[in-house]
Amino acid sequence: AKKSDAAPRRSFSTRWAGVVTRHPLVTTIAVIVTLGVLAIPAASLQLALPNAGVLPKDSEARKTYDLISEHFGPGFNGPLIMTGTIVTSTDPLNLMKNIGDDVATLPGVKTVALATPNETADTGIVQIIPTTAPDSPETAALVRELRAQHDHILDTYGVDMKVTGFTAVGIDISDRLGGALLPFGIFVVGLSLVLLMVVFRSIWVPIKAALGYLLSVGAAFGVVSAVFVWGWGADLIHVAKVGPIISFMPIVLMGVLFGLAMDYQVFLVSRMREDFVHAKADGRTRREVAIDAVRSGYTGSARVVTAAATIMFAVFAAFIPEGDSSLKPIALGLASGILFDAFLVRMTLVPAVMALLGAHAWWMPRWLGKRLPHFDIEGEAVEREIALADWPDDADRYAVAADALELDDERRRVYTGVDVRLATGDGLLVTAEDPRATRALLLTIAGRLESTGGRLRVAGHLLPGRNAWARRHSAFVSLGTSEAPLTDLRRGLRRASIVVIDGIDRLERLTPADRDQALALLREGAGDGRVTLVASAPPTSVDDLGALLRGARISIAPALRIRTTLSASDVAEVTA
Repeated sequence: AKKSDAAPRRSFSTRWAGVVTRHPLVTTIAVIVTLGVLAIPAASLQLALPNAGVLPKDSEARKTYDLISEHFGPGFNGPLIMTGTIVTSTDPLNLMKNIGDDVATLPGVKTVALATPNETADTGIVQIIPTTAPDSPETAALVRELRAQHDHILDTYGVDMKVTGFTAVGIDISDRLGGALLPFGIFVVGLSLVLLMVVFRSIWVPIKAALGYLLSVGAAFGVVSAVFVWGWGADLIHVAKVGPIISFMPIVLMGVLFGLAMDYQVFLVSRMREDFVHAKADGRTRREVAIDAVRSGYTGSARVVTAAATIMFAVFAAFIPEGDSSLKPIALGLASGILFDAFLVRMTLVPAVMALLGAHAWWMPRWLGKRLPHFDIEGEAVEREIALADWPDDADRYAVAADALELDDERRRVYTGVDVRLATGDGLLVTAEDPRATRALLLTIAGRLESTGGRLRVAGHLLPGRNAWARRHSAFVSLGTSEAPLTDLRRGLRRASIVVIDGIDRLERLTPADRDQALALLREGAGDGRVTLVASAPPTSVDDLGALLRGARISIAPALRIRTTLSASDVAEVTA
């Protein structure tokens, strides 16, 4: 055979997608276990603000820091200060001496270097030297213990003492940032769940994306802790001193990694969804169609994700070997987090889980889909507008035009085969055996429901892509359930050029005076061509209503009877 006749060589992404989707359960377990093991050191993560002790050993500040620690003790690099108002004291010297002696007995206090009033004897100052370094967890525990002595000192000496100083402030900042991690994480994950549900119209895709992000963050924290707290491989990246890391690292890492992880998720999964939505069954099951869409979408997006992740990894990795001591842990965390999220989570775990879920990956409860806003991320509405730009012929004549319009709910077809050509300013009476079918059609025309098949153009706008416009420029009036039918009718006719009325047969049950007033309102609006009217009524009322409306000089077309397979026993009622 000629070389040109040989089968083309498959790319690595195609082969990798095939392996992952053929063994999705094994792949999923392997990735979760790997990232879980990498996250174990994160339990030892310690936070503190940087000081001279983390600078390179040949720097002057680091030499001074080490000499003080060696000859005086590590606590001399971070003394604590207690201050309080003593203006009411008659013996400030002895008062401060007694407070200093009391404080000196606390565990973790090496010595009380100073306990004295100021020159004006209105403020007392106690300088405390801890036994441990400023960034040590024991020093943070001492600060908390000193603050716990507040009530004791106030009751015993009548002085309201506060703990301050650079070291105490640094500990406070670290505690506040550490305490903010959980709320920040909940906010970030919650935001991603909502946004991805809106984009992908799915429950499982956002949950998978959020859990994958948490795995990546945990593994990144674990790597940073293993290097900077445990000291594994610290010499390889020239870490000057192992111990607590800068307090801002977790917040920065979680925020930046969230943005990048969601980018990779959208790059990868949007192509999978597009391929799934546009795929033809060709004798395949929905699961087979879904898995093929995962493979084709992965192959089409893998290069983009790989290139983006490689660039960002290189940017952050460049700061690791010779970067500033405070930036090293942030750079290492971001570089490792990007590596884990892009290549283990998005490009390995995601296709595996999608293959496990099959077509269920794109499932969303109907009630939730109605309440979430719809963003046309892939531009399908624009493509549809262009394709149907010339439909129908002489489109400017029609307020409502529909061809083969249909609506399915989760179990039954609500209505089917609806064809309409309604001129601007005219009226249309719709009827069906089940009133829920007519109600659903009216809601569709008013932009409150999305049809599942066929074509619909309302006042020149193609629905459902322009449903938002239809909702703003149309009125839906339910006379059958209204407590004030005349008020609702008047309001609808005043605010919209297209008015849909559900249960217009109620006109027959109004008092003669109210019926005459309602017909006058309809004639004033629909009679002069200003308002296009679409109304529904049961089959038994169509003839009498038609005669009533035409007698009131209201233009109304012959009744449109729509086909439906609704079953009152097993189909949920369509609501606005």
